[in-house]
Amino acid sequence: MKTILIVDDDPVIVNILKDKLLRRMRNLNILIALSYKEGVKHILNKKQNIDVALLDLNLPDVESGAIVNFAMKKDIPSIVLTGLDKGDLKEMLMKNNILDYIIKGNKRGIDHAVESAVRLLKNQGKNILLVDDSKVQLAKTTEILEHMKFNVVAASNGIEAYGILHNSNTKFSIVLTDFNMPKMDGMDLTLKIREDFDKDELSVIVLSGNEESELSSRFISVGANDFLTKPYSDIELVTRVNSNLELLELFEKIKDMANKDFMTGSYNRRYFFEVGESIFLKAQNKGKKLSVAMFDIDKFKNINDTYGHDVGDIAIIEVANILNENLRKSDLMARFGGEEFCVLLEDITKKDLENLFEKIRVVFENNIIKINGLKIRFTVSIGIYYGIAESLDEMIKRSDDNLYFCKNNGRNQIAINKY
Repeated sequence: MKTILIVDDDPVIVNILKDKLLRRMRNLNILIALSYKEGVKHILNKKQNIDVALLDLNLPDVESGAIVNFAMKKDIPSIVLTGLDKGDLKEMLMKNNILDYIIKGNKRGIDHAVESAVRLLKNQGKNILLVDDSKVQLAKTTEILEHMKFNVVAASNGIEAYGILHNSNTKFSIVLTDFNMPKMDGMDLTLKIREDFDKDELSVIVLSGNEESELSSRFISVGANDFLTKPYSDIELVTRVNSNLELLELFEKIKDMANKDFMTGSYNRRYFFEVGESIFLKAQNKGKKLSVAMFDIDKFKNINDTYGHDVGDIAIIEVANILNENLRKSDLMARFGGEEFCVLLEDITKKDLENLFEKIRVVFENNIIKINGLKIRFTVSIGIYYGIAESLDEMIKRSDDNLYFCKNNGRNQIAINKY
C-alpha cells in the first residue's frame, strides 16, 4: 500500500485533498499533519515509508519552508502547496528537487496537486532508458528521474541502447535519447526502435542542443513522440515525461476497452480469437499439441433466481479471479459470455493438464462467497480438448462437447477428450 503525507494547517484543504486522492487511488494510506511538529513526527516514524508528501510552504508554528527542507533532507519526493505565486520562489524550490509547486487558492490548484501526487505514485516501478554520450548529462538526468521514482537504465550510444531493449527482460515505458552520439545517433536509434515498437507502447523523447529549425519535425516524422531542446529546466523535463506517460496509459486504456470484458477484467471473445488464431497456427505448423478448456458455472440460473442477478455477477467475477490465481501467465483466458469462460494452453502434458484443472475444480468446490450475511457456494464443470484439430474453432467445439458431457453426467467434474 502506498503512503502519502499531507501537511497543511487548513483542515478544509486537507480533507478535500484526502477525498480526491482516495477517489483516484482507493488503496492508499494517507497521513495527516496540521502542523510542522506533526509532520516531522510522521516523517521520523521509521515504521512508515512515505512515498509522496504534499507540503504547505507556510505553517504557523515554524518559519516558511521549514517542513519542505526537512522532507527533502529525508529524501521524500515532495510537492509544495502555497497561496503565493512568486516566480523566483518557484525557481528556487525547483532547484532543490521539489517535484511540483502548486498554487492552492483555487479548485484547479487542488486538482493539479492530486494529479501530480497520483502521477508520482504511478511512476514507481516504471522503467526509462536514458541514452546520452555525456557522462555529466547522464548523471544529472538520472538524478532527476530517480527522484521521480523511476528506474533508470543508462546507455552511452544508440547501439548500446538498442541492445538493451532487445536483450533485457525489462519493459521500458520511455526512451530518452540525445541526438548527437557516436556509433548510432538519436535519429537512427529512433528508426530502429520503430521497427519493433509502436508509438503507443514505447515513447521516444529526443533531447538535443541542435538549434536546426526543422530537426524536431524530422524526428517526429521518423517516429519520435516528443522533442525537447537543450537547455531545459528540470520541471520541463518532468512535465514532458509525465505527459508522455499519460498518453501511453490512455492508449492502454483504449486497448483494454477493446480487448477486455468490462465486468471481470478478463479478455473478451474477440481478443481470444485474435491472439488464439496466431497461437493455433504456430502450433499447427510445428506439430505441437494445444489444449482448450471450457468452464461453466453449474446451475447458474439457480443462483440468479435465488439470490438475484447482482450475486450472479459476483459469482462470474469470482470465476475470473480464481482462474487468474491458478492459471499460468502464459495461458490465454477469456470470458466468452454469460457464465462461460475459455482457456487456451500451450506447452503442457495431458497429465499436467488433468492435474491443473482437477485442482482448479476443487478450489471452486471448496470456495465460499460471503456477501450480505450469506454464504454462497457453487461448482463448475470443465470440458477439455487436448491435441490439435483442423482449426481453433474445432478445438473449441470439442471442448464444448466435453463440457456438455460433464453436465449430462452429474456436473462438478472435468472431462478430457471424451469427444
